[in-house]
Amino acid sequence: MAVTPRGPVAALAAACLTLALLLATARAAGIDPATSAIGFTLKTRWGKTLVGHFPRYEGEVAVLPDGRHQVRLRLAAAEVEIDGSSTFTRLTRGEGFFEADRYEWIEFVSDPYSTDLTRHGGRLGGQVTIRGVERRESFAIRPAACERPGVDCDILARGSINRGDYGMGRWGFALADKVVFSLRVRTLPEGGA
Repeated sequence: MAVTPRGPVAALAAACLTLALLLATARAAGIDPATSAIGFTLKTRWGKTLVGHFPRYEGEVAVLPDGRHQVRLRLAAAEVEIDGSSTFTRLTRGEGFFEADRYEWIEFVSDPYSTDLTRHGGRLGGQVTIRGVERRESFAIRPAACERPGVDCDILARGSINRGDYGMGRWGFALADKVVFSLRVRTLPEGGA
C-alpha cells in the first residue's frame, strides 16, 4: 500500500516540484558578437566627440518563467577602445575613468520586461555597475523594424550616465560628465550561446 504525504510535507514537495518545473522552462539566448555592437560617445570640453566601443562582452537575453525577458550584459573594461586615439583609450581604461585594472567588468541587469517593449519601443530600466558602484539607469529602446527583434532585426537602445555618479570625475577639465551608451543587439539561436 502506497503512503501519500499529507499536510506541510505535501505542500513543500509540491512547491519544490513547481519551482523545478519553472526553472526548467527558463531559457536564454546569448548576444551574438558577430552582429552586435556596444559603444559610447563622450564629448571633450572643446566640442570634439570621442567614439568608444567594447570589442569584448558577454551577454544574454533570458526568458523568465513568467514569459517576460531580462537582459544581462557584461562589458570588458580593459579592452575598451576610443576610435583613433591611443591616448584617450589609455585614459578611459585608467584610474580616472573605468579603472579597468581593478574593475574588470561593467555590468547591466535589466528589469524584467515584456516583448512588447522591444517591438514598440519604450524605456528599459535596470542596474548598472561601474567601478563597483551600482545605480539604477534606464535606456530608450527604439521600435523594431520586424516582428522578432533581436532575431530578424536589431534591437537598438541608447542611454546616458553621469561619470561623476560612478566615481569617474577625474579629467573634468577635458571631458564632459555625460557618457551616452548605444547598443545594437542580435541574439544567437537558443542553445547557441
